[in-house]
Amino acid sequence: MVIKMKIRVGVFFGGKSVEHEVSVISGLQAYNSFDRDKYELVPIYITKDNELYTGEAVSDIANYKDIPALLHRSTRVFLMSEQGQVQLIQYPVKKLGSSVVAQIDVAFPVVHGANVEDGSLQGFLRHYNIPIAGCDVAASAVTMDKYVMKAVLKECGIPVLDCVTMNVKEYEQDEEASYDKVERKIEYPVIVKPVNLGSSVGIKVAKDREGLREALEYAFTFGPRVLIERAIMNLREINCAVLGDYEKAHASECEEPISSDEILSYEDKYVAGGKGGSEGMRTARRELPANLTPKKREEIREMAVKTFQALNCGGVSRIDFMIDKDTEQVYVNEI
Repeated sequence: MVIKMKIRVGVFFGGKSVEHEVSVISGLQAYNSFDRDKYELVPIYITKDNELYTGEAVSDIANYKDIPALLHRSTRVFLMSEQGQVQLIQYPVKKLGSSVVAQIDVAFPVVHGANVEDGSLQGFLRHYNIPIAGCDVAASAVTMDKYVMKAVLKECGIPVLDCVTMNVKEYEQDEEASYDKVERKIEYPVIVKPVNLGSSVGIKVAKDREGLREALEYAFTFGPRVLIERAIMNLREINCAVLGDYEKAHASECEEPISSDEILSYEDKYVAGGKGGSEGMRTARRELPANLTPKKREEIREMAVKTFQALNCGGVSRIDFMIDKDTEQVYVNEI
């Protein structure tokens, strides 16, 4: 009789990011979706101080209402590679007996934002020679920097909106020159966003110079670099996921998220209809499949695969598209 061992998967979520709470939602949704007949799951919660905790308590989203109590009931761990095995070691280590809490065969990062999704966590895991689900270090870093991503896609002939980047020091040294820099290249209305965040965090639309000032000051509270691009006011937003790698990739059906304002906000994605956000995007309003002509559907799906492979992504990614309804032009927004 052959006993087939289950693959031990470490599901990582949380982290030192302004999108920490979103990652907890996503991570636990992923954790609860695994096939328990094939996989042995180890939930690994990364605190906002980048400490690692595991245990049954971290797998229940209800416990995140009281983080100190959750950590008290959980086990702090660190990773150690021992004879080709990656172990979770209790910290502080025991004086007597084994301090090994669990072993993992593969890491499944379900993280959002700077310091985790941008290649930082992937590099940390690569250090331990553990296989990682999803994008590698380089692809994670490139796709999290909206300006670098745009540069790569533009080089590959994939349509993106022209943009201006700015750092907080440049802005503080000469605010008027900063406004002039934007206005020389882009007409109002414009959209201002942190260069390396997702989940619609830190984003505002500006329709004049005063609005630009407010949007820049708001975005700079989330990070030192921002990106400014034309705001498409007659807009449709379409999402399409891709599964695969640089050799072969497949696009999903297209979906259209339904926003309550000019742009799809954090509240649309994670709060509205979600009982405080505990269900995340699962309860967000959307049309699936999106109401697109067959030609436009295939255009977006083909562009999704091309984008995924141009950025050398692996695993599964979701690409967000914008359609300017005045011209029917499709642009890649972000991945």
